[in-house]
Amino acid sequence: MTAPLEMTERILWSLRKISRAIHLHSRALMLQCGLTGPQLIVLRQLNRDGQVPIGCLARSVSLSQATVTGIVERLANRGYVERTRDPIDRRRMLVRCTAAGRNTAEVAPPLLQERFTEQLGKLEDWEQHMLLSTLLRVGSMMQADRVDEQVIAAALGTPDDPLPDVLEAPLAVGLEEPLEIDAADTT
Repeated sequence: MTAPLEMTERILWSLRKISRAIHLHSRALMLQCGLTGPQLIVLRQLNRDGQVPIGCLARSVSLSQATVTGIVERLANRGYVERTRDPIDRRRMLVRCTAAGRNTAEVAPPLLQERFTEQLGKLEDWEQHMLLSTLLRVGSMMQADRVDEQVIAAALGTPDDPLPDVLEAPLAVGLEEPLEIDAADTT
């Protein structure tokens, strides 16, 4: 039987490995198409949905509205999306892909979760349920549902700014190699 500390170390090592894979994939996306994972997720969702309000887009991609607003701002600055006011409710902003955005969404490499989803679909139902149960427990143990954007933003020294895209991915805990996040990673 494995000693408790050794088991804990193996579990933490596995979490670090997952976090590292997410980080490396995000870096590869930046090099290949100049977009972060969350930016590409938003762009692909817009490509599928057409013109939608930012709030609906945020719900579709499971990111906060503040984060999606920041992502849309960066995508608009690069000419991938355009924003317009809703003609019926002028308070609401609508967003849609430009031709350049549609092209980028279609030719960009697959997202990490697309490959994961494909592999997950090959598992038996009981294996999928077991994974879900385990991940829900891990998230609960890490108090992932209590992570508050304002707390993280305050820790970063920018309490009024939305979080960088990178922070919407699972946070790394105790990596052997520190993650070096520069401006290219977050825009």
